[in-house]
Amino acid sequence: MKGLEEAKLFFSQQGLPLLEEKFPEVLPCLAVGMAGRGSECFGFDDDFSRDHDYRIGFTLWLRKEDEFKYGFKLQRLYDELIRKNSSVQSKESKLGPSEHGVVSIEDFYRRHIGIPGAPCTWQEWLYTPEYAFAEAVNGSVFMDEAGTFSRIRSVILYDMPEDVRLKKIAARLVAMAQSGQYNFERCHKHGESGAAAVALGEFVKNAVSLIFLLNFRFAPYYKWQFRAMKELPELSELAPCLEELLTKETTQQEKCRQVEHICSVCLEFLRNSGLTNRSESYLEPHAFEVMKQIRSHLLRQLHVMEG
Repeated sequence: MKGLEEAKLFFSQQGLPLLEEKFPEVLPCLAVGMAGRGSECFGFDDDFSRDHDYRIGFTLWLRKEDEFKYGFKLQRLYDELIRKNSSVQSKESKLGPSEHGVVSIEDFYRRHIGIPGAPCTWQEWLYTPEYAFAEAVNGSVFMDEAGTFSRIRSVILYDMPEDVRLKKIAARLVAMAQSGQYNFERCHKHGESGAAAVALGEFVKNAVSLIFLLNFRFAPYYKWQFRAMKELPELSELAPCLEELLTKETTQQEKCRQVEHICSVCLEFLRNSGLTNRSESYLEPHAFEVMKQIRSHLLRQLHVMEG
C-alpha cells in the first residue's frame, strides 16, 4: 500500500476516532492530510523509499491563532497515537524533516513557497520555483472543516495568472532553442563534450518544465519529473524521448534529430493552442510570439528569458 493511502487509512481508523473522543472542539478549525516533501506525498513511493524518513502519520493544519490555542494539546494527543505505532518508521535524515504532526497553515506554506498563503503578486507567482508549488499542492487533504487550507491550495493549483504562465512558457522556449537547437551542436564542433552534455541537460530541464506549463501543472523536484510527466494528459509521450537524450548512447547527429523532434511536437501543440502561428522550426521566434500575448506591460517588458 502506498504511503498516502496508508496515512488516510490510519487517520480514518485511528486518528479521527481519537480526535472525536478526546478533542472534538478542535475539529471545526482543523484540516488533516498529507502534502509536501517526500515521495509518498506525490504517490511515488515504493518499498525502497522506506529506508529513510518514513513513518506512518499525517499532518494536522491549523490557522496560526488556532495553533496557538490548541497546538500543544493536539500535538501531545498526536504523539500518543504515534507511540502506539512506533514500529512503523525508518531512520531519519538531516535533509528530510517530517511533514507530520501539528503545523500552522501559515508555516506550512511559508516552508514550501516562502509566503504564508497563496501568492498575491505576479512577482510571487513568477519567481517562486515550480517544484515549490508542486510540493505545496501534492498529496491529499483528508478533511478540512474550516476550508482555509483547501482554499489556499486551490488558488495555487488553479489560479496562476495566465500572463505569468505565458511568460514562463516564453522563457522555456528560448532556453530550449539556445541550449538544444544551437549550443549543443556548437559545443561538439568546438570539441567541448562536457559543455555539450550540460547544454543537453539544460534542454531537457527546460523542455520538461515547458510541458508541465502547457498542461497547467507545476514540474516537481527533478528527482520526480519524468515519473510525474508520464501521467500528464498532454505531451506525456515525449517523456521517453527526453529520457533517451540523457541515457541512451547514440551519435551526436541522432541526438540533434531527437532534439528537433521534441521541438516540433511542442511547436505543434503551441500552434494548436493558439500560442503561435509562426512556421519556423527554431523555437526562439515563437517565444517572442508568446510574449506578444501577455497583457501586463510590466511582464512584457521583462527580458524574454526571465521567469
